Amino acid sequence: MSVVDGTHVLVVTVVHDPQDARIRHRQLLSLLEAGHEVTYAAPFTAYGRTPPDGVIPVDLPRATGRRRARALRAATAVLRELGPRHDVVLLHDPELLVAVLLARLAVRRPGTQDARGRPVIVWDVHEDTAAALSMKTWLPGPTRRLLPAVVRAVERTAERHLRLTLAEEGYAGRFRRDHPVVPNSVLVPEGDVPPPGTDRVVYLGRVTAPRGGLELVELGRLLAGEVFVEVVGPADADVREQLQAAHDAGLVRWRGFVPNDEALAGLPGALAGLSLLHDEPNYAHSRPTKVMEYMAYGLPVVTTPNRAAIELLERAGAGVVVPFEDPAAAAAAVRALRDDPPHREALATAGRAYALAELDWRRDGQRFAAHLEAWASR
Repeated sequence: MSVVDGTHVLVVTVVHDPQDARIRHRQLLSLLEAGHEVTYAAPFTAYGRTPPDGVIPVDLPRATGRRRARALRAATAVLRELGPRHDVVLLHDPELLVAVLLARLAVRRPGTQDARGRPVIVWDVHEDTAAALSMKTWLPGPTRRLLPAVVRAVERTAERHLRLTLAEEGYAGRFRRDHPVVPNSVLVPEGDVPPPGTDRVVYLGRVTAPRGGLELVELGRLLAGEVFVEVVGPADADVREQLQAAHDAGLVRWRGFVPNDEALAGLPGALAGLSLLHDEPNYAHSRPTKVMEYMAYGLPVVTTPNRAAIELLERAGAGVVVPFEDPAAAAAAVRALRDDPPHREALATAGRAYALAELDWRRDGQRFAAHLEAWASR
């Protein structure tokens, strides 16, 4: 099949929510807009999600905690059956590297001919997997210490046999070759956006303890009667009970899961966007997507000092940095922005201008689709 006729792409995840913004609202959208046929294999039922329009859906079990074997077996079966019918297989989880090997799809090196027409396998590297192991509390302590070396070895093996795309420039040091960076940029709204308001701050994304979930609860208590703290996103078990209690008490507004496009529509007019990540190795190299979304929609940012977030805000001049795990400092920053309209609006304007110039997925999405097309055509 030629690229002109459209590339057949099989997109697979057993870990991510099928509504994951990078997968569903950016990459799938770009592939469909480029005229390609997309099969999307993901845990729709497990997450309670409806498959998006325009794709061929395949329902998979979800891999979570120590319960991963069933999802791995199902993904292996899907790859074995559907992989050879596609030009490109796009993987979104490190676990799926094992499934590819079990399905016997990864048998040739990139750039070599394959008379049997096996697909090009692409691993989209979302995170620093080895660094993220420190947050996997369901893993026994000794395992968390030993697994990073195993993960690095698997990554090097994957590099020899698969194509890789990286979500961050900072991931390049983990690999020996150059790989295209498909950044976690965002769909920047066109036209005008309203100026930031004064009565609410917003957190957008999954809520966990390492992502500052307990700090959001305390921030709601500190700002009660002054500024509403609005939390938009599903919550993990480590913070769900506390967040629900704060919502019931009127200290925060927790909206739970909301589709990304609807969640973004609620950003304009907020006082600021919150990103209160903890000091975790996995967050050091990753620009928080939520920070870019706040900037795109004209909100000042209040963030903890993760290196990637600081670098972004320093370039853009778009926000305020507060210490890790310090909700009192976050509350003070929110009050200062509320009480200083010129400063608040200057940060919002600078952030939006930077997002329009540097962070728009429309450009990056075209390059992403072009990479897959080029690999499929060789």
